[in-house]
Amino acid sequence: MSQSKLAARPFGGSITALVTPFAGQDADSVDFDAFDVLIERQIAARTSALVPCGTTGESPVLTHDEHGRIVQRCVRAVKGRVPVIAGTGSNSTREAIALSRQAADCGADALLIVAPYYNKPTQEGLYAHFKAIHDATALPIILYNIPGRCVVDITPDTCARLADLPRIAGLKDATNDLTRPTTLRARIAKPFALLSGEDATASAFLAMGGHGCISVTSNVAPDLCAQMHESWRAGDLSTFSTLRDRLAPLHRALFLETSPAPVKYALSRLGLCAETLRLPLVSPGPATRRAVDEALESAGIFGKAPLPAREMKG
Repeated sequence: MSQSKLAARPFGGSITALVTPFAGQDADSVDFDAFDVLIERQIAARTSALVPCGTTGESPVLTHDEHGRIVQRCVRAVKGRVPVIAGTGSNSTREAIALSRQAADCGADALLIVAPYYNKPTQEGLYAHFKAIHDATALPIILYNIPGRCVVDITPDTCARLADLPRIAGLKDATNDLTRPTTLRARIAKPFALLSGEDATASAFLAMGGHGCISVTSNVAPDLCAQMHESWRAGDLSTFSTLRDRLAPLHRALFLETSPAPVKYALSRLGLCAETLRLPLVSPGPATRRAVDEALESAGIFGKAPLPAREMKG
């Protein structure tokens, strides 16, 4: 997708942070056939954009070669129908630059770059990190603020300062601070995508001035998530509130244990991919499985009778 098309179609709506399906008992390879199926399902459901190699895609345990092949496969499967926003963050600025350049070479349309984790940089360090990546690449960048995983917070002051750079195009905010959209709208003059990173509060984020959500739940219910965002944009508050409430149990269940364990289990229940994860993540326990099954039923994604198990690769 060309940059001119991106400019005419700003980031927003329901954006899916794709899981990475693995094959083999030890998750030793990527199941690209299942990945293609997941992508087609997303596009059929009118998902606005796709994010390969984000946290939901288990990016910390991917090799650099796998990272490039996943982004490239996503680009080829999408065929320009929606933007591909490659996750290319790292706690090493040099590594983030290398991954970003690799994603650009693979044909990604934009980059999602998380705050550096573990290092605990200052706000000045965060600015320098993102500016270095910005200056080393030509793609639009969406900042990703998730203090729960990274410890550090990209403050509104730092975000507004970064937004002065021409290719800083938006923010995925997973702070659960619902004042952030209004604060940032007042501080940032240019078009700037404000995207929720928390499914459970994404509807409230929209009401506070946000533009969309980079979602985990939309892996499982892409049509419902897309319809919720579409109804908000259309001003159909009745449909919006119905879908918000229908999705709420699923949002809760998919975060009872560390993501993406519950969402991979849910996808396995739908016969779409194996639930296999790479260590140190493990499959969810019995209580979480029951909660996910109940939430799938509550959302109308499948009925009371368990789905037949599908033969999985590996």
